[in-house]
Amino acid sequence: MNMKKISIGKVSQISDLPQSVIRYWETVFDSLDPEKSDGGTRRYSQEDVDLILEIKDLLYKRKFTIAGAQTALHNRSTSNGVVPEDMSLVEIVSELDDIINQLSER
Repeated sequence: MNMKKISIGKVSQISDLPQSVIRYWETVFDSLDPEKSDGGTRRYSQEDVDLILEIKDLLYKRKFTIAGAQTALHNRSTSNGVVPEDMSLVEIVSELDDIINQLSER
């Protein structure tokens, strides 16, 4: 899917998510930061859309918490799989809880 910058309405259609959810995710996921015009209109890139779909998968399909999804997205950027030094115990426990919940559902 090769597209130019698109509106939040189109992203909402592609992702099957309400615009309000997408706007909320912008406040809790630092890496989701679409361009905004002088008038405040959001313009999403293909990378933004891919990230939204990944967040949707983490939260809705894999049942991660917001904190767990944040951690998963942060960890995907680390190439060696080692827990980052700045990761708090709360984040680690949250991620472990998410993994336990996923395993118990199988």
